[in-house]
Formats: sequence, C-alpha cells, structure tokens
Amino acid sequence: MTTSTRKPGAMSELRRRRVRLEISREAARLFWEQGVAATSGEQIAASVGLSVRTLWRHFRTKESCAEPIVARSAEWFVTALHRWPPELSIEDHLAATRAELRRTPEELADDLAGVRMMVLGDTEPALRSAWLMTCDHVEKELAAVIADRLGRPADDVEVRTHAAAAGGAMRVLNESLGPAVLAGEDLTGIPDPFQSMARVVRVATSGAVGDPVDS
Repeated sequence: MTTSTRKPGAMSELRRRRVRLEISREAARLFWEQGVAATSGEQIAASVGLSVRTLWRHFRTKESCAEPIVARSAEWFVTALHRWPPELSIEDHLAATRAELRRTPEELADDLAGVRMMVLGDTEPALRSAWLMTCDHVEKELAAVIADRLGRPADDVEVRTHAAAAGGAMRVLNESLGPAVLAGEDLTGIPDPFQSMARVVRVATSGAVGDPVDS
C-alpha cells in the first residue's frame, strides 16, 4: 500500500497564510471603518477570534496587519506577467487575461479592501509602507519578466531601469484610479484599466518591452 507524503510543515504554512489573510481582512475593515488610531491590536484579534498573543506572532505591529490584503490586490497582475507568452504583445495578452479572468466575490472584496488601504495610506504613513512593499514586489517581478523577454539577466542595469520605470508608472496609475473607485465615480470615461496597464509598461520602457518576441 502506498501512502502520500508531504513536506514537513507544508500544511502549517498554508494554514499560516490563511490566518494572516483573515487577520488582514479584518484589520483593513476596522482601519477603514474607524481609523487606524482608534483600532487596537486587541480589537483586530477579537474580530477573528484569536488571542492578542497569537496576533503578534503573525504581525509585528497593528499597521503591518494590512500587508497581506494589499499584496493580494497585485497577485493577479504578477500572475499575468509570468504567463505572458512571447508571441503576444502586452496589449493582446492583457486583453486575453481580462477575458479569462473570473474574479470571485471574495477576491473582489479583497481587491476593494486593498484599494482602501492604498488610499488610506496617503494619510497613514504606517499603512503607506504596505503599499510601497507591494510596489517593490511588482517591480521585482517586472524585472524577471523583462529580463526574460530581452534575453538578459535580471540584474542587468537596463533591465532594472525598465522595471523601475514601469513599476513606478504602475504605482501612479493605481494611485490615480483608487480614489475614483472608492468615490463611486462613473468610470466609463476612463480607458480600460488593462489596456492602461499595457500602455504604462510600453511607454515607461520607451517601447523596449511590449511587442512580441522571437521564441
């Protein structure tokens, strides 16, 4: 009889990520509803049925509880980048990604929470760090994708420069759209965000990245 095996700690790591995300969801809700200053670690812990001691095992400060929900909002873009086939332009790839994208209500709620924390970060420096950490992660992922498409190492200066420019432009785009989304403004006049992201990458890299490449 054969038995399945798994790496030691694999399930515990999965459980840890789930707990961190659940804490982050509740922290983001409390921060948005009552403000960061009025929210305590005790409140966050109680909202997910954990002890304060357990909360501090997962997060170093109450503000850092926002990090997983903010990072989650960028996961789809990072995933899309790594699935970008060489034979497609970035516009065609992101258009196809949009057609294939099926966001669950939970994912949409997480996206909204991430946008709220990004916007709240304008007046809360400790929350701002969570958003900037996510932007830094996206920049590193961009560097890996750009390096692959240009056939250069990820630490190549030109690759890193392209990634920094594209990552910075993506940050500006998100920060520009975020307040409008939360205000419930009519976004029909705003260009397709997927195509806006494609254009940002192409323009920020001066056209070096965006076209199909030879395999």
